[in-house]
Amino acid sequence: MSTIRSELESYRNDERAAQMARYFKTRPGEYAEGDIFWGIPNPVVRKVAQRWKQLPIEEVEMLLRDPIHECRLAALLIWVKQYPKASFEAQTAIYNSYLAHLDYVNNWDLVDLTARDIVGRHLYDKDRIALYCLAGSSHLWSQRVALISTFYFINQGDFSTSLSLARQLLSQKHHLIHKAIGWILREIGKRDLDCMEVFLHQHIRQLPRTTLRYAIEKLPPARRQYYLSL
Repeated sequence: MSTIRSELESYRNDERAAQMARYFKTRPGEYAEGDIFWGIPNPVVRKVAQRWKQLPIEEVEMLLRDPIHECRLAALLIWVKQYPKASFEAQTAIYNSYLAHLDYVNNWDLVDLTARDIVGRHLYDKDRIALYCLAGSSHLWSQRVALISTFYFINQGDFSTSLSLARQLLSQKHHLIHKAIGWILREIGKRDLDCMEVFLHQHIRQLPRTTLRYAIEKLPPARRQYYLSL
């Protein structure tokens, strides 16, 4: 009997896998040390996830615990597809299982493609204390999940949690957090430039350079130069 894992493996490309392993930093000491790739392009993983979108939660969890990166991505994308049409009970189960499996949501693409539409969507009209707990942990991917989840709020015009978490994580040393905060600020700036610039002026001395460059990327050249000169 065919399984989603065997279907994914049929698209395996070892040459592309080697390239992806380098790109996603899987060597010893890097942030994704030990991750294994099959070299499957994301559009193909998405198509497979679409075909298996009715997979029960227990089987999705098994797939999410797989050592192969694309299997974990497919599992998470299935949940992204299932969540909007699920009952409240099923949505809560997906959300809870997502958080329970954060050790397997262990690269920036896995976080960035799913946290907004599962964690952020689930918490939009609820208590958001879970995000502050994630941000306060020492776990890199939990911190990034906390930040990226708030893109759902930003899309609704709600910036407060995003900015609060950004403040909480300004001292974090990892460049993936610096980039995430800068990305958040840039997206807020697209909707409310004054809001973003107030944050920049308040925290300009604490902002990592990477964060600043991401935040001001879409500003006019003269305005970008102004911030870079501060």
